[in-house]
Amino acid sequence: MLKTVDWGMLSRTQRDGVFEPPAEANFAQVAAVEIVEGIRRGGDSALHDYAMRFDGVTLDEFRVSAGEIDTARAALATEDETAIRAAGDAVRRFHELQGLNAYCVETWPGVAASRRVLPIATAGLYVPAGSAPLVSTLIMLAVPAQIAGVPRIAICVPPRKDGKVNATVLATASLLGLNDIYAIGGAQAIAALAFGLGGLPRADKIFGPGNAYVAAAKTHVSKLPGGPAIDLPAGPSEVMVIADGDARPDFVAADLLAQAEHDPMAKVVLVCDTIETRDEIFKTVEGQLAALSRSDIAAQAMANAICVLASRDAWVDVINCAAPEHLILQIADAEKLAGRITNAGAIFIGAWTPESAGDYAAGPNHTLPTGRAARAYGGVTVESFQKTITMLSANREGAKAIAPTVERLAALEGLDGHATAMRLRREATS
Repeated sequence: MLKTVDWGMLSRTQRDGVFEPPAEANFAQVAAVEIVEGIRRGGDSALHDYAMRFDGVTLDEFRVSAGEIDTARAALATEDETAIRAAGDAVRRFHELQGLNAYCVETWPGVAASRRVLPIATAGLYVPAGSAPLVSTLIMLAVPAQIAGVPRIAICVPPRKDGKVNATVLATASLLGLNDIYAIGGAQAIAALAFGLGGLPRADKIFGPGNAYVAAAKTHVSKLPGGPAIDLPAGPSEVMVIADGDARPDFVAADLLAQAEHDPMAKVVLVCDTIETRDEIFKTVEGQLAALSRSDIAAQAMANAICVLASRDAWVDVINCAAPEHLILQIADAEKLAGRITNAGAIFIGAWTPESAGDYAAGPNHTLPTGRAARAYGGVTVESFQKTITMLSANREGAKAIAPTVERLAALEGLDGHATAMRLRREATS
């Protein structure tokens, strides 16, 4: 039976606890740190050892050859190429409207303050390809990186047991004009990108979703001195579906299972206001589950699924407390409720908007914050691949105009050196 909690009967602390990450995440954190630190100490030798241990292959070099990429592209079915190009076009059209702006403003007479916008130099993209090769993730990460103008885009993909990378992922990279691809996965791939080992470039920022070990490794390397930045906390997939009595049970069940089939640790939450709605949906879930090719994975995720019984008045509170990665609103007045949500990675409005559309081809990015991180993070954007540099230029008049304010504030803070640097310039303008 689906685990059910009555929202109205819980305290605020208990409500927060409903959406806490599973205990496995703590284990993954410890294991990922051990792997990353082992590679930092042991260098290339340790990297190859971990790759053999966890990827199950021994490779002379991790970079995928141009020949292998060309072969994969040549073997791609015409229908698959058409779908990949169509999805890439939609993602590109959505993301081309994004990006930071450069500008210059005179903040004081004679003082010009400006901002330059630059791409990061090297982006490391992690594309999961274990039990399911996520071609869509490559599109979602590579396209905004290209729009931002990133000079080097390095792609890590977990290899199969024969040491080869999924051919469709390689073909997709080729269609996007990318060939800097490495057959390595897991926490060891994150370490290789962080330290520039195994022939991989040292990434300035690492992007991409993954399992709990990949997420933990990204978090760890981002905290190291001189370590890379990361896009956002992106662990196992999450979905929350809000369903009222008029929602189609088959639609709701399919949306729940679409996320459950990603990962045994995927977080699946149904929110409804009656037990009758819950029971009808869960009965439909059981019927659809048996037909899935990844039913074993989905069944493990569904074993930990949660149903939150809550009145309609409490739905906003439930959603904002959970801060779900994916929020699907299969209710009347879905647009109205969506406008009140402040914590969610992405919102899918109405019965005809499955999260699957967002995963593949609608345009918005599907690399989204998990683990309640949507309280502070949004999904990946073109801006995620950019950085800014501010510049300041003052002439004699500008130095004279700003000096009294700077000197006064420096005195308030007791920083005489700051005041002197400004005072000398003011006096030189007399």
